[in-house]
Amino acid sequence: MTGFAAGSRARIALAVATAAGLALAVSACGGSSGSSAASDGTVTITVNDMPAKTDPVNRKIFLEDVAAFEKLHPKIKVVPHEGQMDPQTFATKLAGGQLENAFYVYYTDPAGLIAKHQAADITPYLSQFPAVEQVKPQLRKVFQDAGGHTYGLPEGNYSMGLVYNRALFTQAGLDPDKPPTTWDEVRADAQKIAALGKGMVGYGDYSKSNTGGWHFTAEMYSRGGDVAKQQSDGAWKADFDNATGKAVLQQLHDMRWTDDSMGQRQLLEWADLLQMMGAGKLGMYLATADNIPTIASQYKGDPKDYGLGPIPGGKGTLAGGGGFMFSPKDSPAQIKAAMAWVAFKYENPDRIEMGAQRASQAKQPVGLPEPNIWTGAAARTKSAADQKYANQPVANYAPFQQALPGIPLILEPPKAQQIYAVLDTAMAKVLTQKDADIDALLSDASKQVDSLLAAP
Repeated sequence: MTGFAAGSRARIALAVATAAGLALAVSACGGSSGSSAASDGTVTITVNDMPAKTDPVNRKIFLEDVAAFEKLHPKIKVVPHEGQMDPQTFATKLAGGQLENAFYVYYTDPAGLIAKHQAADITPYLSQFPAVEQVKPQLRKVFQDAGGHTYGLPEGNYSMGLVYNRALFTQAGLDPDKPPTTWDEVRADAQKIAALGKGMVGYGDYSKSNTGGWHFTAEMYSRGGDVAKQQSDGAWKADFDNATGKAVLQQLHDMRWTDDSMGQRQLLEWADLLQMMGAGKLGMYLATADNIPTIASQYKGDPKDYGLGPIPGGKGTLAGGGGFMFSPKDSPAQIKAAMAWVAFKYENPDRIEMGAQRASQAKQPVGLPEPNIWTGAAARTKSAADQKYANQPVANYAPFQQALPGIPLILEPPKAQQIYAVLDTAMAKVLTQKDADIDALLSDASKQVDSLLAAP
């Protein structure tokens, strides 16, 4: 998981329900993981991902969906829990029979859970849920093992792009419909924006609270590099003390100290760049689509002023998201019931339009390019619904949407947050010390990351 709001998934599922044809005959079976089967054949399942009381709009929507699901499936009783899978308590909950039948995980979790046999194999039941075939194959693959067996279902996704200020682009003589697609173009455009004066910053970047390492990773991916690579023996090693890593830091150093296009204020963390963008003082920064409504709602920016382009370089983009896995202690009846719930709430295109309409009425963002887990007819349905109910400037995101299919999606490295903390130092020193030794920074960070990855 990213751990940052910039990587948070939209809580409104745009595909939330299944048609009556998805109704399952669930047999009575002994309960586990907090589930039970009644004498009349009713199966009770526990699920998490219910929004907290501090998010009343989405909690209400979630509970409405529980009621609608139980009406459609009268032999299934859903007991919802707040929160998602916590790696710190997962093993204890599993051993104690307290793990939910369907539990939310981030895309960095499935590989480890599958290897440890801590999730149920749902392959035998997939044919009962044909809409799964319309989910993007690269997202489904996250929940598969080397043999092609499936252990979970995707719910949402995000990837990094370039958020930019269209108004500042126009003022600087740049085409707001053509954001930069290479890092050389980013540098050139940032200089033109900074040249506007009045405290304008052409390009912003992070270097604090793990956000610097997070962006360093995204910038490595964009250039075709990596941060950690798995070896033939299965071990992981740092993979950024190289020409690509140096190119990332050298460009930031040059933009900061030679071009003066990144501003003097540094050691920035997540909210800082959103605030600068909302104030109309920042030209560009790397982010996910959900930053834009946050800039508007929390930092008083005008959504029409912001565009979203593909990640510069385009050789890879840091991607994330999550989905649901199922307790290995589940009975077949519980697995089918839990899968029916996930399909109803998150993975069926039949009510995509209803989901968009409901989100719009609740003043939730509609029209962002992500999350979008769909391909084929379902993707077209989502696009049409977004156009019909959009409360976001959909046309401003066209450069991102058009380029994304051709950019590989790459997940975060193992022990991501710990690695990011190490890489913060390199980012901070490059942006605050004109004479920073880039080679030494990369070498020191690489040794520290190797130690992290070697630890159990």
